[in-house]
This record gives sequence, C-alpha cells and structure tokens, in this order.
Amino acid sequence: MFDTLIKFDKDRDVLDFYATDKRAIVELLRREKFKTTVYEPACGQGHIGKVLEENGYRVKATDIYYRDYGEKKEVDFFTVKENTLDIVTNPPYFCAGEFLRHALKISKEGVKIAMLFRLAFLEGQSRYELFKKYPPKKVYVFSKRLNCAKNGDFEKYKSSAIAFAWFLWEVGYTGSTELKWIR
Repeated sequence: MFDTLIKFDKDRDVLDFYATDKRAIVELLRREKFKTTVYEPACGQGHIGKVLEENGYRVKATDIYYRDYGEKKEVDFFTVKENTLDIVTNPPYFCAGEFLRHALKISKEGVKIAMLFRLAFLEGQSRYELFKKYPPKKVYVFSKRLNCAKNGDFEKYKSSAIAFAWFLWEVGYTGSTELKWIR
C-alpha cells in the first residue's frame, strides 16, 4: 500500500521524512496522558519516541525505513491489521489522510490517536467527511511555529513558516471537537 502512495518531488525526501521538533511532543505530554506503551508507526530517528521514553512510556517504534531507532525491521504501517496501543506520530505528509484512516480502522475502541499535522489538514471536502464520521476529540494548535526538519537535519533547517497542530482522536468518540492553543 505505501508504495502506491509515494509521489516523488525533487525537493522532498523520497519517504517524506521530516523529524519532529522536540517541543511538539513535550507540549502534547503536558496536556495528554497515554497508555503505558505507545505505538509510533513512523518513528524515523526517534524524535517522538525518545521523548516518550524520557517521560516514562514504553514505545513500540516502527517505520517503513529503518533509521537507527525502533524495530530493526522495516514495517509498512499499512500492513498492520490490528492495534490496541495508543498511537502518537508525525506521519508522512503525502499520505497523512490515508495514515489516519488506517489508524482509525485498525485500532480498538478507546485507543487514543495523536497525529501531528499541518493546521491546513482541517481543510478539504474529503477530510470534512472524515471529520464528520470520526471527529477529533481535541485539536491543539501551536501559536508559535514548530520546526519539522527534512531528514532530521535541524541544523540546516532552523525555522518553518508552517502552522502545526496535534489532532487527537479517541476511537469511538462521537462528540464535538475541542479546540485548544499551545503557546
């Protein structure tokens, strides 16, 4: 499945690896608690997983491409058939919607799914239908920009003009979405 989603753009990493700013996960953990073991299915070099571990969580970390963190075998998230763990991840942008749909499909009732998306993920007709069917429980908007560095190179990519937010689902939740800000 993953192979059919890959679209090549000379300015982007082939597998869309943009490492997560540490501040993103620190701020999420100030606001949310997760199960003891958390699943990070797009773990990259461990920018999210390592912060989770520092905060007492065990992390099941996988990725389509092994980058010296997590399970040493390459795992295509789209081949995972069932999930009972809370998910915290920054999925590849080019397949963010599909990544979310798959997480919702395979996860059991009550599982929390936290995904870091561009704020613009709120837009679009197909996502409107997705949000109507599976409303996020909370959206945490960053008022200060985060830096998600291409290929994990934070020295080279020091700033960003992109607005990000944590989108949080709880499988089975059907209420209204709560919008909050992170300063």
